[in-house]
Amino acid sequence: MFPARLAAVNGIARTPSVRWALIALSLSMLLSSLGTSIANVGLPTLESAFGASFQDVQWIVLAYLLAVTTLSVGAGKLGDMVGRRRLLLAGLALFTAASAVCAVAPSLSVLIAARAVQGSGAATMMALTVALVGGSVAKDKTGRAMGLLGTMSAIGTALGPSLGGILIAISGWQALFLINVPIGLVTWFLAYRALPLDGAGKSDRAAFDVAGTAVLALTLAAYALAMTLGRGQFGLLNWGLIGAAAVGLALFVLIERRAAAPLIRLVLLRDRALAAGLTTSVLVAAIMMATLIVGPFYLSRALGLDAAWVGLFMAVGPVVVALTGIPAGRIVDRLGVAAISMVGLVAVGTGCTLLAALPTAAGIVGYTAAMVILTAGYAVFQTANNTGVMTDVSPAQRGLVSGLLTLSRNLGLVTGASVMGAIFAAASATDGSATGLRVTFAIGAVLSVVALVAARIGRQRPA
Repeated sequence: MFPARLAAVNGIARTPSVRWALIALSLSMLLSSLGTSIANVGLPTLESAFGASFQDVQWIVLAYLLAVTTLSVGAGKLGDMVGRRRLLLAGLALFTAASAVCAVAPSLSVLIAARAVQGSGAATMMALTVALVGGSVAKDKTGRAMGLLGTMSAIGTALGPSLGGILIAISGWQALFLINVPIGLVTWFLAYRALPLDGAGKSDRAAFDVAGTAVLALTLAAYALAMTLGRGQFGLLNWGLIGAAAVGLALFVLIERRAAAPLIRLVLLRDRALAAGLTTSVLVAAIMMATLIVGPFYLSRALGLDAAWVGLFMAVGPVVVALTGIPAGRIVDRLGVAAISMVGLVAVGTGCTLLAALPTAAGIVGYTAAMVILTAGYAVFQTANNTGVMTDVSPAQRGLVSGLLTLSRNLGLVTGASVMGAIFAAASATDGSATGLRVTFAIGAVLSVVALVAARIGRQRPA
């Protein structure tokens, strides 16, 4: 009942049906985020269980990430065509069934395949959960609902490693995936009962852009693989994949220009506000991924903390995001999207600047203070940005635009993991983790300035 309490206290839900709809959407966001983070902690155990190498078991994580990244836009568009509620229910069912298969997988190959299917369901859940807010909540409460979803996403991300460790200790690795089954069934039932029916756009139901969807999925897969294989070390394979992604992008644009019913009407991306929202989402997500990549090394090597304390202080960021999301939504509803989005970006830049100038003597107190500012800024920005992007979208395009938002965030995460991780590794090689931290977040501060400029441009009206 935790999500219901949050919703009721913050005035989002005025009627029981709205409250239960928000609970269903919140649990859907929680499940998809939990699926992203819970498997990581089990990789050493799975390595032993299947007698496989790390390079093999990392595909348990990559398969899920690739599915979410490549399918979110297509899932959003398909939801606009056949009905977002209907497709969310199908995604929840697919996610839940795949979780059960993961738990009983007899081999690593079956587990990886099931994780890809699970990620396909999660792509639908992530894309359509945000899209369904518009049909479930009054317009003047959208910010609070977006803040609630951001909070549940943060809780799922933060809860994954700790919950996963407990489940492995009690029941073995199978429990990492089995835990999703009862929660998934409850979420499906609530979504079926509480979410309002939504009409599909009749004009778009004639055809689905199969060619464009397939080319975009392959292009995104090539890019995501280029950013994740090699763990930040770029070789010929990585550059080849980047080249393939570039060719795929050009081919996708060509297909969309000629398609009768394109997956993405390219004119949509000429909208300054939407383009700025997607661009800033990529940049800020890359900065946030840097905190997850750099943090453990700095805490353990520069500050000398053991694993337990590293885990504790790494949880500070997600906890701050979880606590900030709903209050940020209330402020967005009262003061507007544009100003609060800028405040969030300034806070992100301030946190990056503090980390870039952080002396090792400042210790854990200095690090934690800077992280609190950075992650609180992220929560404020994400709530305002998501609200701004989704508020004025026509009902016929909510799924597609929500899918683009999900895609922008995932592209930022995979890019941040590779590029920011490589920057940290290079800077740390000669002068240690403290220097690596400073250089990485100096780059992060620059990215935050670029995001501020993009947001400012997005607010300007064309002459």
